[in-house]
Amino acid sequence: MSKSLLFIPDISGYTKFIQTTEVEHSQHVISELLEVLLNANTQDLKLAEIEGDALFFYKENDIPSQENLLAQIESMFTAFYSHLKMLEKNRICPCNACATAPNLQLKIVAHSGNLQHIEVQGTRKPFGEQVIEAHRLLKNSVDSDNYALISRTLALDIMLSPYYSSKIFRFRQGSDSYDSREIDYIYSIIDPSELKLRPFDKPNNVYFDKPPQIKIKKEFPVAAEELMEYITNYSYRHNWTEGIDRLEYNENEVTRTGSEHICVVNGKHLNFTTATKEVKQGSLIYGEFTTSPPPVDEFYQFYIFTPISENSCELEIELFWTARSPIKKLIMTLFGKKIFKKNIEKALMGLLTFVESKT
Repeated sequence: MSKSLLFIPDISGYTKFIQTTEVEHSQHVISELLEVLLNANTQDLKLAEIEGDALFFYKENDIPSQENLLAQIESMFTAFYSHLKMLEKNRICPCNACATAPNLQLKIVAHSGNLQHIEVQGTRKPFGEQVIEAHRLLKNSVDSDNYALISRTLALDIMLSPYYSSKIFRFRQGSDSYDSREIDYIYSIIDPSELKLRPFDKPNNVYFDKPPQIKIKKEFPVAAEELMEYITNYSYRHNWTEGIDRLEYNENEVTRTGSEHICVVNGKHLNFTTATKEVKQGSLIYGEFTTSPPPVDEFYQFYIFTPISENSCELEIELFWTARSPIKKLIMTLFGKKIFKKNIEKALMGLLTFVESKT
């Protein structure tokens, strides 16, 4: 039987991150990162299990070449840190989970051996001594939380020198004792600054050369950060707005600039993108932009949260729109502005009722 590859990417700092940050957003961040790692699988690795903060992959009876294995490791580190950079640059949420997500790191352990399998409820999973060894290698004496570790067994299989060096990898030797047995390995600390991170869209702040067509303020008996969560988390939207058939959005994503959601009203799809603009120091802001609502061509709606005290804040809503044709301008002058204002005031009352029910 040919040897198999065991491959485990593990998110470093997971336990502290989960225990010291807001649960829902920390779960979203970890879910996104695991998804990113899954999508960075370039070697047709088979997923055996998702283990909280880690993915357990294997490639049965096949070990990639030295070049392909190192490329796979580099691909996952690149995808991981590219996503963290995007989360950092496009963040609008002030919570601790979103703020500290860029501090997470990644370690990858790779091992090889002859695999056995066990079947549980119809699912076939790798089993045996090599699986145990691969997981134990995650608990090692490497003085870093950001590295690639390859067992000596696997290094010999792919003829990888313990002195291999490149722009990304600078391997050195190590060993640790597990159950009175010494396991040798080579490892390389990964410097994220050496990775060629993938580009991502970073929406610019929106600038207006005129005041908003509608501005409404209201006080709320809740902290600014909490009120922002109720508005930016689309799962709450049906609790305080009427007339929406449904909202379509990525449930495993923390809302950020560039996030998209679809609001279905009377069967019509309104496509919204998260936007932002400059706001006075100490205030928070969330905005939505669409080109689809009749009778205007462009529509911006901004929510500005200004703390009053620890448990209260002022919410200011600003509406900007563009109506290019004379007919659209006339409709907005005669009817549209009144309708928009009425709908906003009604939504604010619904939001206040919802907030009071939560507090």
